Amino acid sequence: MDSRIDLNLLAALDALLAERNVTRAARRLGLSQPALSAQLARLRAIFGDPLLLPAQRGMIPTQRALDLEEPLRAALDALRGVAAAGAGFDPAAARLTVGIAASDYVQMALLRPLALALAREAPGLRLAFRSLDAAALVAQMERGEVDLATATPELAPERLRMRPLFDEHYVAIVRRDHPTVGETLDLDTFCALDHVIVSPQGGGFSGPADAALAAHGRSRRVALSVPGFLIVPEIVATSDLLALVPSRLVREEAGRFRTFAPPVPVPGFRMTMLWHDRTAQHPAQRWLRARLLALAGV
Repeated sequence: MDSRIDLNLLAALDALLAERNVTRAARRLGLSQPALSAQLARLRAIFGDPLLLPAQRGMIPTQRALDLEEPLRAALDALRGVAAAGAGFDPAAARLTVGIAASDYVQMALLRPLALALAREAPGLRLAFRSLDAAALVAQMERGEVDLATATPELAPERLRMRPLFDEHYVAIVRRDHPTVGETLDLDTFCALDHVIVSPQGGGFSGPADAALAAHGRSRRVALSVPGFLIVPEIVATSDLLALVPSRLVREEAGRFRTFAPPVPVPGFRMTMLWHDRTAQHPAQRWLRARLLALAGV
């Protein structure tokens, strides 16, 4: 190793490659922008390469920098893991930023309680929620942009580690003062009402309930299609529409809705936790995965 290289320089390069922006990387490292620019100049001299080139927005890594990115991050993660294991992991003293990718439903039903718990238990741990992009997830984890994700098993990339979190089922909801729905919800009423459904790709007007209804020779009218779950309770609470939603989304809102089992069986789904080998043995990441698993069982 070049004797001019120290861990601070390598950490600076790692941050620059992750952020592609000197200002953001400096903030991440707790340095001034001039100090980080000076470290980048030293790195360029050591490697005999520009490493990062100015661009219209941020910086673009050279091929040499891209070749260094993954082995550098793996080496630094290994060093951090050794240091953390030697000192023991103390959530209250941890200083870490963790990226978690999940659907809007999981962000509300599971990650929101996680954030509230960590504010008390690990106040120095920062969470960055991201929308789940299953096709990009492996690359995001390899680059360190995402450390943990939740998804159904069929969306889980094979290269990632996986553990079940919980099994979910659907419930039918209408507003509590709905004019035509009382204490029960029969099949005829279910089919007669206008429905709102979630179409993650946008524009879809059918879902798991439609196949279940077709098996009984019935159908429904979907009046509204939306791309995410979070808006659905607000729509239902202020309209006469009915929706099928994952039960965890509304289990704390009994005062706003009447909740029913669907009048025909509608298959639920399993939610899993995903992570990369890069973070498998990291003490803080292991603790966070255990904390999320505990919350999922509540």
